[in-house]
Amino acid sequence: MPCSRDTLTPYPAGAHLTNLLGRRAERDVVEALLAEAKSGRSGTLVVRGEAGIGKSALLHHAREQAAAAGFRVEACTGVEAETPFAFAGLHQLCAPLLDGMSALPEPQESALSVAFGLRGGAAPDYFLVGLATLNLLTEAAEERPLLCLIDDAQWLDHASAQVLAFVARRISAERIALLFARREVGEDQIDVFIDLAPEFRLTGLDENDARMLLSEGVHTPLEDDIRDRILAEARGNPLALLELPRSATGWAGGFELPDALSVPRRIEETFRQRSEGLAPDAQMLLLLAAADPTGDADLLWRAVEQLGMRRTDAEPAEASDLLEIGARVQFRHPLVRSAVYRAARPPDRRRAHGALALATDPDVDPDRRTWHRAQSAQGTDEETAQELERSAARTLARGGAAAAAVFLQRAAELTPEPAGRARRALEAAHAKHDAGAFVEAQELATMASTGPLDALQRARIALLRARLAFHRAEGVDAPGMLLDAAETLAPLDASLSRETYLHALDAAMIIGGAGEKRGAADVARAALAAPAPPGPPLPADDLLDGLIVTFTEGYAAGAPAMHRALEAFRARGFDGEAVGQMGSRRWMWLATRSAAGLYDADVGRELAIRNVRLARELGALTTLPGALAALAGVLVLSGELARAGEVAAEGAAITQATGAIPQPFGQLILAAWCGREAETLRLHALRTQGSAAPTDGAAVATAHYALAVLHNGLGNYSAAVAAAVRARQTDEISNSSITMPELVEAAVRAGDRTLAESALAELCMRAEASGTGWALGLAERSRALVSADAAAAEGHYREALDRLRSSGMSGHLARTHLVFGEWLRREGRRQDARAQLRTAHDSLAAMGAQAFAARAARELRATGENPRKRSVQPASSLTAHELQVARLVATGATSREVGAQLFLSPRTIEAHLRSIFRKLGITSRRQLKDLLPG
Repeated sequence: MPCSRDTLTPYPAGAHLTNLLGRRAERDVVEALLAEAKSGRSGTLVVRGEAGIGKSALLHHAREQAAAAGFRVEACTGVEAETPFAFAGLHQLCAPLLDGMSALPEPQESALSVAFGLRGGAAPDYFLVGLATLNLLTEAAEERPLLCLIDDAQWLDHASAQVLAFVARRISAERIALLFARREVGEDQIDVFIDLAPEFRLTGLDENDARMLLSEGVHTPLEDDIRDRILAEARGNPLALLELPRSATGWAGGFELPDALSVPRRIEETFRQRSEGLAPDAQMLLLLAAADPTGDADLLWRAVEQLGMRRTDAEPAEASDLLEIGARVQFRHPLVRSAVYRAARPPDRRRAHGALALATDPDVDPDRRTWHRAQSAQGTDEETAQELERSAARTLARGGAAAAAVFLQRAAELTPEPAGRARRALEAAHAKHDAGAFVEAQELATMASTGPLDALQRARIALLRARLAFHRAEGVDAPGMLLDAAETLAPLDASLSRETYLHALDAAMIIGGAGEKRGAADVARAALAAPAPPGPPLPADDLLDGLIVTFTEGYAAGAPAMHRALEAFRARGFDGEAVGQMGSRRWMWLATRSAAGLYDADVGRELAIRNVRLARELGALTTLPGALAALAGVLVLSGELARAGEVAAEGAAITQATGAIPQPFGQLILAAWCGREAETLRLHALRTQGSAAPTDGAAVATAHYALAVLHNGLGNYSAAVAAAVRARQTDEISNSSITMPELVEAAVRAGDRTLAESALAELCMRAEASGTGWALGLAERSRALVSADAAAAEGHYREALDRLRSSGMSGHLARTHLVFGEWLRREGRRQDARAQLRTAHDSLAAMGAQAFAARAARELRATGENPRKRSVQPASSLTAHELQVARLVATGATSREVGAQLFLSPRTIEAHLRSIFRKLGITSRRQLKDLLPG
């Protein structure tokens, strides 16, 4: 967002901003944000810019304006030294609100309590903590509007940043305003706030404003050439304009700083010069304050006493205007902290951290004490390394994988014995992987590989590297790497070996491609050597065995084993089951896809619904979008396009809220079945761009399947053939199975009988092996399309209708009425054709399959009958998201219950309901229930 160059004066630590000159555009944006929040429309604003440019001053202005308007204001500030402490920033923001935790649903209250270390429990998903935070803020905003100020957001710990970004993307109607200030991040830093909008960047002041600020800030006369040099060095940065003159010496010789330094580094250099001019004890006191990120004045004074210093040593530091000590310790600017800490000699840093460790209560804050002790260590220190390992375990139990990795990494650095150092580095690498820090995980894996390692540790390094390869865009080597790891693990850890074999098979299906150890058949042949389960087989063990048979002996041989595996998934409850090695929940998505590959509609639907339900209950928003995408696909295949649209919309909204990589598979299949050509082509291009592999992976195959459906609906049969042929090439059995009937229909209509017969033979083999009504119905319909005998064709069509009707696959049932009607018309049986085409048109139009419905309408007109106009349904004016809210409310769920399910606040649900009522012309939930029975 463009911004003005009006003057914005920085302010000293602890002081009020005395003069805010200009920044009219920025002030207008902030005041508009507050006005919107006060009227019930929540919002977020991100202010970016270099250090000293005036971000904090703008936040201070927002605080004053909000307080005057009756807002409650809460704030937190990111501190670079706080990044090892999970949820530190979030706790700082929420601590004054924790008396409202009792109003939260129990899972949310528990998640927040565990995250803040208030109680023990299973590590919560970040986004369940996010939902709890959203509702905690919402409860606070019920009394009066709430402004949350987050300064130096670039230094928030990873967990807090993830949660606050989620909250920012999810607020809507809660009377909450979030205002972030952050510096620009480097290329190696992950910016979780990158797509929060609106945002603007503060830039330097223009020359006139810069001269005005310099005149106001420097009360001694300056020669013109010196003034011009300061203006040139400051480049319009307000803090630089005030600070550079205070530390410059030797003016007669010119004001010189190395040209390579950025403006923030120049400002930092002035702070360093000023601090170095203080007495040694005052410098040490500054260093103590810089080394402690909490700002706890009592802690600082205890550390001062540990070093035999006096409180009066603070007076020169305060007089220099570098910091202020009151109830809390505040630096004039964060650059003071970094300047003091970076300039300190290593022995002085260690001495400061040692004093802070002794001053920190081990019962109240053991992890911070351990961290200070670790920073005070010189060389190696096994006792401290053990304490760091315990801190990592506590942090991991609260859900802080990224923070735990930092503790473990430091523990490895302090470990004197090489084997112990390698073990801790390996654990740190796995923690970094779990936190999504893949580059750092690779570096720690390299550190661990220097060993010495035992066989299991070497295998775990190989497994980690394989998993990292799977996450890389070019991760075509992942199946082979996973396979190698599985083989190595076999004699060492049977359960982990079997899980890795299953992961390798899944990776081969997902990534696709050919070559040694890359194809699913290659992996499956190698997996024949997998060890037996160490205990009673779990559903995932059965799934591994079924896939091995399928890819080594063929679909027909593997079908019975696959059915047994899917029944094991359906029969077993997963609520209390671990997600770890061979845990069934971990492989629910693969099981759901496998059900589609077996044409098992009932099991596929049940597993998809259960997977979504479990992800909701656990607050696992990292896995929920994938579960919703799978459910959307199942609903499309069964003809429930409207509900599929609701589910796909929810998945897209959660993906946007969490900042995760989009998973538009459900949306893509839905768009194709609905006949939305532009949307299908756009999503298809996104999924297939750059793919030229001879064997496509799951994502590309799904895209080609969707394109085949689209073109069959539009009647572009040659294009449908090309897409279906490409989709059929995949090793991923769900895509290859559901593509087969599309290929038969397209090939018959395009006149390629040889291809149609080949696809039909494959489909009939799979249908016979599967034995489900869905499979047998599709096979009968395809036989009818290929058959040259009229009597036989009609028998196949009628059998197909019976099979599909009993299977509940209404989408394919309606399409069978369509192709049967088309065949009857070409046979000259217009009356019989009308009955089939009328049924096809009405069913397809009602479910929203508009391209197929239009095809049926054209055929119906060719028989001499015009299709009936479809009456407008009451809910047709609702968006997919509104329809989902409405359907849930129609079941009798409260706004709080609906909000918990959709990861929204109750106020947002109420806002959606007002829009829904207005569109439907109703005034009560009871009327909604009559219109939309759940």
